[in-house]
This record gives sequence, C-alpha cells and structure tokens, in this order.
Amino acid sequence: MADDCDTVPPLPPRFRFRDLVLGGDNFGETEDRSALLWVERHTWLWGLQVAIASVSLIQTILLLILQYKGNLLNQVLSVFLVIELVTSVPFIATIFWTPLRNLFIPVFLNCWLAKNLLQNLFYDLHRVMQKQHSVVTQKVMILVSTILCLIFTSVCGIHHIERADNGGMSFFVAIYFTFVTFSTVGYGDIQVNIWPSQFYILCMIASAIVVLPIQLEEIAYVMIERQKQGGTYSRHRAQTEKHVVVCTTTPHYDQFIDFLLEFYAHPLLQDYFVVLLSPCELDTSLKTLLQVPLWAQRVIYIQGSALKDNDLGRCRMDDAEACFILTTRNSMDRGEADQQAILRSWSIKDFARNVPLYVQMLKPENKFHVQFAEYVVCEDEFKYALLANNCLCPGTSTFVTLLIHTSRGNEGRDMDTWHQMYGKCSGNEVYNITCGPSRFFGEYEGKSFTFASFHAHKKYGVALVGIQKAEQGARILLNPGPRHILKSTDTCFYMNITREENSAFISPKEEKPKEKNIMGLQTDYTPSSEYGEASAFQTALAGVGTIALELHHIEGSKSPGVSPRHVSNDVDQLGEKETSHTPPLGRAAAEGLHIKMPTRPSESSSMDNNHLMPPNMGDDEPQPLPIELPDDAPPAGYRRDRRPSIMPVQEVMSSDPEDDQLKDEKPLHAQKQVAIEAEDISIWDEEDPWTKGLPPITPYIGYAPSYCHLLSKPKNICCLELDQPCEHSTWRHAAEYNWPNNNIILAAEYASVAMVDFVVPLRTHWRPKHSLKPIVIIIEKRPDTAFLESITCFPMVYYMMGSIDNLDHMLRAGILQSDTVVVVDKESSKLAEEEYMADANQIVAVQTLFKLFPHVSIITELTHPSNMRFMQFRAKDSYAHKMALKTKEEKEKGSQIAYMFRLPFAAGNVFSASMLDTLLYQSFVKNYMINFSRQLLGLDQAPDSGYLCELRITCEDIWIRTYGRLYQKLCSTTHEIPIGIYRTELPTDNKSECSVSMDFEENSSCGSPEEKKEIASIIRSKMKKLDLPEEEYEELYGFNKSKSDNEGSNKRHREVSYVLINPSASLELRVDDVVFIIRPSGGPKTPSPMPPRRKFSSRRRPSKTRHTDSKRPQEPIRLAFQAASPVASPVKTSTDTKL
Repeated sequence: MADDCDTVPPLPPRFRFRDLVLGGDNFGETEDRSALLWVERHTWLWGLQVAIASVSLIQTILLLILQYKGNLLNQVLSVFLVIELVTSVPFIATIFWTPLRNLFIPVFLNCWLAKNLLQNLFYDLHRVMQKQHSVVTQKVMILVSTILCLIFTSVCGIHHIERADNGGMSFFVAIYFTFVTFSTVGYGDIQVNIWPSQFYILCMIASAIVVLPIQLEEIAYVMIERQKQGGTYSRHRAQTEKHVVVCTTTPHYDQFIDFLLEFYAHPLLQDYFVVLLSPCELDTSLKTLLQVPLWAQRVIYIQGSALKDNDLGRCRMDDAEACFILTTRNSMDRGEADQQAILRSWSIKDFARNVPLYVQMLKPENKFHVQFAEYVVCEDEFKYALLANNCLCPGTSTFVTLLIHTSRGNEGRDMDTWHQMYGKCSGNEVYNITCGPSRFFGEYEGKSFTFASFHAHKKYGVALVGIQKAEQGARILLNPGPRHILKSTDTCFYMNITREENSAFISPKEEKPKEKNIMGLQTDYTPSSEYGEASAFQTALAGVGTIALELHHIEGSKSPGVSPRHVSNDVDQLGEKETSHTPPLGRAAAEGLHIKMPTRPSESSSMDNNHLMPPNMGDDEPQPLPIELPDDAPPAGYRRDRRPSIMPVQEVMSSDPEDDQLKDEKPLHAQKQVAIEAEDISIWDEEDPWTKGLPPITPYIGYAPSYCHLLSKPKNICCLELDQPCEHSTWRHAAEYNWPNNNIILAAEYASVAMVDFVVPLRTHWRPKHSLKPIVIIIEKRPDTAFLESITCFPMVYYMMGSIDNLDHMLRAGILQSDTVVVVDKESSKLAEEEYMADANQIVAVQTLFKLFPHVSIITELTHPSNMRFMQFRAKDSYAHKMALKTKEEKEKGSQIAYMFRLPFAAGNVFSASMLDTLLYQSFVKNYMINFSRQLLGLDQAPDSGYLCELRITCEDIWIRTYGRLYQKLCSTTHEIPIGIYRTELPTDNKSECSVSMDFEENSSCGSPEEKKEIASIIRSKMKKLDLPEEEYEELYGFNKSKSDNEGSNKRHREVSYVLINPSASLELRVDDVVFIIRPSGGPKTPSPMPPRRKFSSRRRPSKTRHTDSKRPQEPIRLAFQAASPVASPVKTSTDTKL
C-alpha cells in the first residue's frame, strides 16, 4: 500500500510531450480533423479528374518507357514522376473503392508538372523554328515560373489546412498571407494557430530558400558571361535609330576615345550610336569608360568576330550607316594586322554590300586588297609623306595634325599672346560649299580663282584653297591658278573656323552702333564732297556659339570720272593722322585680338583698290611699326620718291600669255636671291645627267606615280650603300661625297617600300635642282632587293646599315653635314611589358643626339602622343613646365588636342601616327578630306593642281608689313595662296607691363662647360678614328667661336616655334617667318626659294664652291651654323648676317 501511495499520478493531457511540441491546445477539442482528409466532391467533377489523371498517368508511363536509357532507378526517383503518382493514382483507386471518392488529393501540385511541360515546350519551339533566343530570357522565364509555382502551392496548401480551424481562411486571405510571409514583411494581422499550417509554412519557406538561389545563380552566371560578350543591338533599334560599327582586334583606350571624341564633335552626329565589335574582352580602362554617363547610352559593346555572320547580325551590320575597320597599331607584325583588317573588310562586304567601309591599313602594299572600300587611309603612306614635307616646310606635321582635328579654337585664351593666336588658329578646318549659293564666294562667280581667294580672305577671313569641277570623276584641284574662272557649279574648298552653313550674317545696319565702339576712329580728315561717303562696315559675320566673326570691308573713294581700280595721285598728298583702329581681322575680331597699327585716312581707298603701300620711313612719319629691324636695314631718313606698291589682283587673266604676270616693282627677297642663284648651277658635277619623269619601277600595287627628278641611268645597287666602297666608288662616309647642300637622315628599323613616299616629295619635279638635299637612310636590318631597285632611279639617295644609338654610324652618315634627322618608330619596341614604354628607346636615343648635336633638327615619330613631353627634356626649364600645366588644364576642359601646347609638337619636332586616325574619322562627315590631304602632301598629283611649298620672310621683305598685304602680293604676282605661317620667337609674359623673358635654364641643351668639353673630346676621338675631317665639328661647336655666335646659339635654344593656320589679314609679319603657300601647277616666273646652304669644309673640292659675279648685287648669305639650326634664327647685326 505504501508503494501505491507513493506512485506519481499521470500528467494532465496538456503537459504531454505531443502538446509540448505541437502546442498547448488539444487539436481534437477545437479543430475538425476530418476536414484535412475529406472534401466534398461532386460526381461530375470526380469523373473529370479521374479522366485527366488516367491520361496523364498513361502519358507519363509511355514517356518513361521511351526515354529509358539503362538506368531505371534515376527515372523512377524523379521528382516529377513522384508528383504524377501522388496526384493521379488516388483518383484511379477511387474507381474501385467508392468511399474514397471524397478523399482529399493535392491536385494543386500539378502546377510543377505544368512548369516542366512549359519549359520543354519552349525548347521544342526553338528546335522547330530554328531560331535562337537569348539564354537570359529562358532563365528568367524559368525563375518566374518557379516563383509562381511556389506561391500557388503555398496558397492552396494553407487554404486547405486552415479549413480544419474554426472558420477557416478565405482564398484571398491565403494569397495575402503568402505574399506577406514570403516578402518577410510579417504584419502579424493574420496568424495560423494550428501546427499543421505552421509546419507547412516552414516547409514552403525552406523550399524557397533552396530553389530560388539556384535559379538566381544561373541567371547571374549568364548575365556575367553576357556582359563579357557584350549585348545585342536589336532590330527595332536598328530600324528606328542610326548607328555605326567599329571593328578592331584589340580595342585600346587611347584609340577608341579619340574615335568617340572626333566622331561626336560634329553636331549632326549626336543622335548616332556606336557599336564596338571586337573578339577580345575589354580591359579595365575601357569598361570604366563605357560606364561614364556620356558614353554609356551611346556605345554598345559586342564581343564577337567580324568573320561570323551571327556576330555581324548581332550588331545589325546590314542596317549600319558605316563600318570603321581599325588595325592594331601596336602589333608586332604589321603585315598580320593588315591581313586581319583585309579579312574583316571582305566578310563585311559579303554580309552587307551597301554599308560604306572606312578601312585603316598600315602597309601600302596591302592597300590594293581593299580597293572596293569607299575610304582607305594607309598609315605608312601618310606618315612618310608628312615627315618628308616636314623636312622642307618646318611644322608641316603640326599644321596637318591641327587641320584634321576638330577644335573650336578656344585653347590658350587665358595665356600669352602667341598661345592665343596659336590656339585660335588651330580651330581652322577644311570645308566645302557650292560656289553659286555661297555667301562667301557667290559674288566672285565669273572671276579668277586668285581674285576670289584674296578678296574672300580680305572680306570674310576665309582662305579659298581649292575647287572641284562639277564633272564626272573630277578631282580636287589645289590653287588651279588665275586661269580658272569660278563657276556656280564649282565646289569650293576653304579654311575657316566654322563652315558657312553654321554662320549667321548680320546686316551692316545692325552692326553700325557696335562698329563705332569697336573701332573708335578719331580723325580730322573729312572726304571731299566729290567723293562718296565711306561705309565702315559692309558685311559682318557671326559664328555659332562664342565664335563671332566681325569683319568689315572699307569702300574706296568713288568719283564719277574715275574708274574703281584707279587710285588718284592726290591720295599721297592727303594729311596723315595716326589713328588706332581694328583692321579686318576676320574671325579674330570676335576673339579679342585687336592689333593697333598706324594708319592713314587714305588707307581705305588704297585697300579697296588693291594698292597697299609699305610704311614710309621718313622723319616726318608717325610712330613706326613695332618691328625690330637689323642694322643693315634702311636708315630712318631713307625716303623714296615713289613708294613701291602691291599690284592689284586681276579679276580675269588676259588672253595674251605675255600679260599673265605683270611686272613686279618690288619682288620678294627670296625671289630675287633664287633668280640670281638659279643662273649658277656649276656646283653640280654629277656624272649622270638628271631628267624629269615618272619613276620607272612601281614599288607596290596601287602606287600613284608622281613626276619628279630622276637619274637618266639608274645607279648600281652596290653604289647605294653609303659607307661601303665598290668598284664604282671608294667613298666611306658622307664627308667624302662633298654634297653642296645639307643632307637629310632617315633612321628606321627596317627598309619599307613606303619609304618611296618619303623620297618622292623631296625629289618632286617643281623643286629646283640646286635645292635638292641628299637623303641617307639608316636601317638596322639588311634591305631586300625590291626596295633597293625602287630607289636606284632617284638622285642622291643612299642607305647604310646602322642605328641611331651608335655614334660611329651617325658620324659616317653625315650628321655634322645634316640639318634634319627623322627617327621612325620601331616595331620591336612593342615588346615592352609596359605599353607606354614602347617609345623609351627612341626618346633616349633622340635625347642623346640632342645633347651631342644641338644644331640638328630632329623629327621623331612616337607610338603614344603622351610621351612627347619627354622630347628634348630639360628638368629645370620653367617655361616647359608652364606648358605642361597648360596641357593639363586644356585636357580637363575636354580639349581633343590638349598636347598642342607641348613645345616639341608646336615646333613640329614630334609626330605620332595615331594623330592621323582622325583623318579617317572625319571622312564620315567630310568625304573629301582624304583626297584633299593626299593632294596637299604630294601623294597624288592631278593636272592643273598646285602643290605645297614654303616662303621665308627676310629683312628686305618686312615692308609688306601684314599677312593680308602678303596675301595680295602673292596673288597678284606669282598667283600663290598662303595658308599659314610657321613662326619662331622668344616667349614673353605679355600679362605684365614690361615684356620679361621667361626663366630658361641657360645652356640646358648642351650642359655645363665641362660637359661640353667632354662631349667634344669624345666626338673628336671618334672622328679621328673614322678619318673624318675635324673641321666640320670645329665650325659648328669650336671653342674659338665669337661671343656673338655663342649668344646666338643660346638664344636659339630658348626660342619657341608654332604654327598659325589661316591667320587674320592684320597679323604683322616678322623676320624669318616661314609662310606655307600653295603654288599653282604652272609655277611662277621666278624659281622656288632655295633653302639656306651650309658652309663647305676645307676638305671639299674647289669645284663645289659657289662663285658670285662681281657685277651682280651681293645678297646676304647666312652662316652655316645659322642655316643648320632647327628653327629660324633671330635677326642679327650686319657683322653676323654677312660673310
């Protein structure tokens, strides 16, 4: 009994283990368990469900048998087979057992079977239609269907289980509860109280956690792979929008950003899209670039090959406006890079025949493979032609580079005077317009070309440089001469900051109040009543945006009995007053460039009648021009009875050939000097006579032959090697050849047939025989016979094996007798691990030559334009540092040519082939730019087309005074068209009241005196070893030179040079300005100016010396050191400029 008393009574029902786990409430007391197992099902619904279940089960069994692959267990344990059995077999069992007809069966699980069938149907549809869709679309569809099945399963399950609770849960409330639960919001307004519902929710959440991340991971992987391969340009966008395609092997940041900046610089291309097609993955810099908002919506990257039609279809090549095929310039094998570009062009032409192709090639011998392309730019052709012209016309590379780049001329506004002029003139570009409807040239219809060019520049500030006739197959003609009469159908090519269509013409009445404020004229002279009143402004031109062209054309005096072209002799008797006014600046007027200059009241009449008088140097004259004249200039009291005038530009040339060129009362000094020297060519004693004609050997297919100087009998190949004696010659170095002119050295890694394009401009037919310079080609690899045969017909062209790194090779090549050394980029430098180190070898070698031979002008080609800051590097040069800061500022402002203020680039001493890429890009808008550039550089020659040459301004020519007067003189006498100026000056800080020279490092180019002596000792020992005459070096760098020569040398190293494209007519000329001119094909009556000669050494043959007739007036001859300097030297005293 004690045991019974001590027995523990059982726990009440609420403390049982089942209640502790599933809840404290008794399930059976508050809920209806039968609601979970039995439902009310009508007979017709039961029959329908049984039929569907039978068909579905039979189909599943058949597919299981047909898809049997030897592993039955994997098929039986399939999730979809289990669901099929759970939802179909119970219905079939109810056929044999009637009480089970109201049994609950989870039919809603069939949604997963429907999802699987939809997925298979999607795959089968693609196979039947043979059409590919995006993988991302398939993955997203699967993800969406999975989410919908999870939600539907959860809603149906909760709705059924909650039927066991009192009142249950409506279907809409079940949907609301499911969305709130899965979104993890959990408001708590609806709760499930029974444990089956809670357990079911836990299972569904766990399923979602397992299934959804798998689906999301697959989509993320596809998206990452798709991002690597780029997107797809849709067909709808291609039909409603305009796009261009850029194809390249390896896209580089610098090349692609240059394309984008140049392409979108044109206002009409702002709505275009750019599709980049490349087989390589983008690097980090390009990925970052394409994420910039400016380019993110404009550029579409597609990873693919231009040889696959599928990839061409992805970029909608057949709907593109154009296709640019760019080569990989940094490739080790340039031939292989061209081959890839050729295959791309063939593939695109086969896929889309109507799409214009813009192809970039590297080697000219591969150009004929893409002759079907609309536009082709061969890099080596333009490069060598540009470098050759740079040897003759200094700064040509800078001139052409600025001309083919798009700029508004806003650079350098906040800096010194030369920066303002240089930056503003850099905005000039080449445009075209039909003559008839043109406001610039329409009024000159029926007049000569030179007349229209001069008056258009005088009136509007635009330079008319060429025309194209409205004929089938007509070519561009540069300065066709005065014989060409403008027609309304002619297409005029002109240089200006903006095109005429983008300009607004303002009537003179609107500009009259502004005219008085700008000009501020104050004069006591009043025209007589018999003369008509002069209008201050007739025409004014305003550009778009901040560019305004304020121009005026002053009418001449008009008398009833006097012809408009007649100038009364009473004009010179009028009283002269010193007035300050703004001359016709053209587009420079709006930029604030107002040049004050003394004028006379009669200037208006003289301007209109084309008779521009030089300034009178009398004692009673007003304050003279601020031009620094040499000591041998005319004295201040020098007077003339009749001041020489500039002849008028004739409207129409006379039919009499004798009247083609009027007598020039005061020709230019260069013309007089050349006329004297052209009569004496006794210094030439070549064994083989020269002739003119086309080269007999074509270097490559597609070469355009040019008329040039040739040898009547080609040289033997053994005679071409400069330092190797043969049976025909015993000379071993350049000094023994006794050339009368300085030679040009071209240094390259290997010989290329494109070097013929370097030789031809230097041997072109219009250059006088006595002005030709010898050419020495230094190469590191032995040339092939084809190259040697192509240069045997040209006079004074040699080659030698060597390198610019070797001092012995440079001395034998005649660097002491040279005034220009051209260094071409090396292909082997592309092996550098760091991309921008590809120019390291050239830069260091050129810096060494700059230190050893500072008299030589070195023109260097670089792979990367950003490395030009290391050319002629001087660490302590404060002015160069100032230019570096200016370059950074312009780059931050978004300038496309921020490097333009780098001193080596401005002077034309550095060049990069990548600068020519914009020529191809501009051709999309200006389809004439390639042909125009080829004509300008001499790559093509057309009948009646002019050619580019140079003219140096001397002390005796300074009376012309302004660029506009020079324009008139050239148009009226030799019919030449000036297009720019290459100027050299000492930089000054014009912001201060007193002009103070900038702080330069003295003797920074040559180093300290101890370093100079060490360099001289090394070079003398080398010359002695090579048996070279040491007098050559003593003449250039001897210590017995006068103090004035040393000062002049130091001054030259402090000078800066720059190019002015189409400057304003009021720009004052300076001594040693080099004017770029386009000479007509007929040529002037006077020969071309001869380049300055060097002083011969004592070892030269006496027959090579120049004899001057005693009856002939003696002209000043420049010293050898001055002639060999890379830039023009300033004006010296009479003892320095005369021998």
